[in-house]
Amino acid sequence: MAQELSLALIEELMDRAWPAPDREDTGGWVMRAAGGVTQRANSVWPREQAEDHESAVRAATQWYRSRRLPLIFQVFDDERSTGLNAVLDVQRFTRQSETLIMVRPDGALPGTPRDGVANDVEISEEPSEEWLRLWWSVDGRGGDAELEIARTILESCPSVYALVRDSDGAPAAVGRLALVEGRGGIYCMATTARHRRRGLGRQVLDALLAAGSHRGVSEFWLLVMASNAGAQALYEGAGFAEHGRYLYRQARPQRALSGC
Repeated sequence: MAQELSLALIEELMDRAWPAPDREDTGGWVMRAAGGVTQRANSVWPREQAEDHESAVRAATQWYRSRRLPLIFQVFDDERSTGLNAVLDVQRFTRQSETLIMVRPDGALPGTPRDGVANDVEISEEPSEEWLRLWWSVDGRGGDAELEIARTILESCPSVYALVRDSDGAPAAVGRLALVEGRGGIYCMATTARHRRRGLGRQVLDALLAAGSHRGVSEFWLLVMASNAGAQALYEGAGFAEHGRYLYRQARPQRALSGC
């Protein structure tokens, strides 16, 4: 029998689907760094409650300071986070990027493709330069050096990549399916500004779900910003439902004392 997609299991799948190249597992918390490329790969994953949250936060501060990175926590919305949140509240950590975890359980019917979308979807097992450049132009932060770090993250997990072109042959929409332990995570869904509201995102999603099914995947998860109602509606139409939430909590920059 397949293991139920609990929140704890999804956290493990998420970590493996987007692996940070620099990491340290303390046994309870996992410190992750990737040169500042994406919050997910540059944040603490508090997998378990710490015995002493204040001491653990101080240790994490030093770990990230040695890498010249801000201290960020990926905090999941459950009672396990109560003690950590209390400490972060006192230290005035910000709250950012609230995100929904959505799951499409085994047996859910795929969504019906929208009418009028005739473009073929290109499927590959590696991200092409066109795929990378389109995704980075929509979601990326930084230049070529940061893009290379992102490429390393993507290629560290077996995946399927989908790309749709417009009628002129230009890349218009992309998406990624990370393959972890017989399950699939939808990532990097991106459509260029001039190609939006044409059903291309739905076409990419359907193609990734089909590609996963052909590879024996029956359970899928994805992450979507809580503020993105349009994307949530797209995913709900394909059989996904909310299964949990998380947000990022970041230390406020420390001001240096002035000489006055």
